[in-house]
Amino acid sequence: MSKAKAADLLAWYDVHARDLPWRVPPGSNLTPDPYRIWLSEVMLQQTTVAAVKDYFTRFTTLWPTVTDLAAAEDARVMGEWAGLGYYARARNLLKCARVVANDLGGVFPDTEEGLRTLPGIGPYTAAAIAAIAHERQAVVMDGNVERVMARLHDIHTPLPAAKPELKAEAAALTPALRPGDYAQAVMDLGATICTPRSPACGICPWRTPCAARVAGTAAELPKKTPKKAKPVRLGIAYLGRTPDGGWLLERRPDRGLLGGMLGWPGTDWAEATPNDTPPLPADWRDAGAEARHTFTHFHLRLALRVAVIDPAQIPTDRAFEVLPPATFRPSDLPTVMRKAFDLARTAMETLPD
Repeated sequence: MSKAKAADLLAWYDVHARDLPWRVPPGSNLTPDPYRIWLSEVMLQQTTVAAVKDYFTRFTTLWPTVTDLAAAEDARVMGEWAGLGYYARARNLLKCARVVANDLGGVFPDTEEGLRTLPGIGPYTAAAIAAIAHERQAVVMDGNVERVMARLHDIHTPLPAAKPELKAEAAALTPALRPGDYAQAVMDLGATICTPRSPACGICPWRTPCAARVAGTAAELPKKTPKKAKPVRLGIAYLGRTPDGGWLLERRPDRGLLGGMLGWPGTDWAEATPNDTPPLPADWRDAGAEARHTFTHFHLRLALRVAVIDPAQIPTDRAFEVLPPATFRPSDLPTVMRKAFDLARTAMETLPD
């Protein structure tokens, strides 16, 4: 029965596979590139396909091979990553590229075990690369696959407790032939047919064997343990402009949120109201706006201050950088910092030169 299910899904995939820039279409004579599979899977962590497409195209245009990426400047890569979020992924991306390029001759390992020794590659990414790029019989589990398995087998154990059971069911279905296409087929099924809301059961290739469809429970699966409410943290960001139009930025420490990224100097982010402590003396004014952003574990509310600053007053004991107008690109900033810039722009226009 498992072989029949896999065959039915692969037949569906051969006709309905999504056209994605990192994917080799089914039936193609092309060989999947492990570098492109790895890059796409890292970008897709916690991020939608629609958001990733342009980033992937830009990265592979700038750095067509893992060796090219390994040789890139950190700041350039972090700038191009800006907006994708979860910036630890970008730091690990560079670490991994440099290990592959410098220690492995530019060749990715072809097993899950070997791939998991690389920086930033966990069980899911290792399985995806092994299956899609190397045709290993690896079990690829993401949110789409979990949802499909929960419905196919009518599993009501809530996530995350259900993960081992769902993986066991997925493993039983994974075929030895075309495991890469099969892994992508299950993900496509979850993304386009077996969707979180209003699944299109009538056109699903697994309509007949789906236990949840028979039981009428498909729409309520998978069940999830309720999440705790996210706390709100407060902070202040200081947007300083020099008389010649340059901008005062600070590179954040490598570890922690937005690690290694340039952003506006500011206070710590805490649940208590922060002290208004500017990074240098200036006529700081309230921008009359608040940048709001949601991270994985908390909501951030960032008050904004603006001023024209004297470069001679900039302290030398912090990682400050002044970017002239010709090189300052708001698009290189993390999303929350770009929000702050967009909101404070009007207030900045009223500042004296």
